[in-house]
Amino acid sequence: MSRNQDSTVSRRKEILHILSDKGEVFVEDLVERFKVSGVTVRNDLDQLEQKNLLIRARGGAIKMETGVAIDQRVVDKNRINFQEKSRIGRKASQLVVESDTIIIDSGSTTAEMVRNLPELQDLTVITNAMNIANQLITRPNINVIIPGGYLRKNSLSLVGPQAEKSLRNFNVDKAFLGVDGFDTKHGIYTPNVEEARLNEIMIEISKEVILLADSSKFTRRSFAFICSIDQINKVITDNGIKPDDKKRLEDAGVQVIIV
Repeated sequence: MSRNQDSTVSRRKEILHILSDKGEVFVEDLVERFKVSGVTVRNDLDQLEQKNLLIRARGGAIKMETGVAIDQRVVDKNRINFQEKSRIGRKASQLVVESDTIIIDSGSTTAEMVRNLPELQDLTVITNAMNIANQLITRPNINVIIPGGYLRKNSLSLVGPQAEKSLRNFNVDKAFLGVDGFDTKHGIYTPNVEEARLNEIMIEISKEVILLADSSKFTRRSFAFICSIDQINKVITDNGIKPDDKKRLEDAGVQVIIV
């Protein structure tokens, strides 16, 4: 092994040690620490991500949890795979048409969808996510319905029996759901049991279920099961989805939209 190769391996090992200890790293800190260029550091992070050893985020990377999605705060999720989430959100917004009644789940990708909703004259949005409801305050032509419940601060969403009872009063054209874990052999997952229960009801009351999931979500499950893939109509994802996962979804009758 050449000296340059040895230096690269040592640097990447050290990056993983820092991640293990702190949970996140930033490009500018690594540039200063290793006295290398930003291009070199970003290449290190890209290579480590390809080996599923970390998750790239804006300005750096975060620790890869082995196979299980953790219950992260929305503000932390916003940094992960931002470009992919932005494209997925824009595409999802294009599926909303005049006079729709839609339900939008909490999440960083669904928040990107809301930022791109078209200017319609008649649209009703049901959401249990406070950050999404806040985005809609300035949209006069969008009727916003917020179910009751208590606030989960990690996800900024309302959950619990009151929220569940409220949702059962509605019939919805389309449900747009984010996801924390997606195993195409089994189904979709979220870290929180109450979120999972609310998602189940959202699916039950909707004519069409549209899942927003960047390709990193296909590498892991999470604690609470939501539903199997036969209850999903469409999946919007990026081109990082593995061919086996795409085929498995399509064989189950799910339309896969790649952005």
